Amino acid sequence: MNIVKTLNDEAASLALASDLSAALRTQLQGETEQAESEFPDGLVIYMLGDLGAGKTTFSRGILRGFGHQGAVKSPTYTLVEPYDLSTPVFHFDLYRLADPEELEYMGIRDYFAPGNLCLIEWPSRGEGFLPKPDIVIRIHVDGQGRKIDLEAQNAAAERILKALA
Repeated sequence: MNIVKTLNDEAASLALASDLSAALRTQLQGETEQAESEFPDGLVIYMLGDLGAGKTTFSRGILRGFGHQGAVKSPTYTLVEPYDLSTPVFHFDLYRLADPEELEYMGIRDYFAPGNLCLIEWPSRGEGFLPKPDIVIRIHVDGQGRKIDLEAQNAAAERILKALA
């Protein structure tokens, strides 16, 4: 299942991300056993788009939807920014990753656990060390706005996107 939307401004992007976070929370905080079996690596979202397309802005909207009140910066240099919320959220930015094997040294596997949400910008840089995504979000600059495509990669993720639609 795909959802494609045109977003006219940052506020529209943040609103869609907040709506998505509500659907994600419902799935992750619902029946624990079901969530663990459907998302054994946690819920993994790949975020694709050129530099400046709005991946971090969209991540900020998701994090705010989970209750985060502070700033959301791109973890370009730290690679991961953890957020201790009702659902643990880990925001990755792999843009500056020199070698995917570096992820193994930072203990990447520990982040992918049932009940966690992992937002991953530039996932192609970590190929071979990342689990498959549940949802892929593609963001493209479209004039002054953005075009966003949310694609479910499995049946559980389809239910999330259906709740969003």
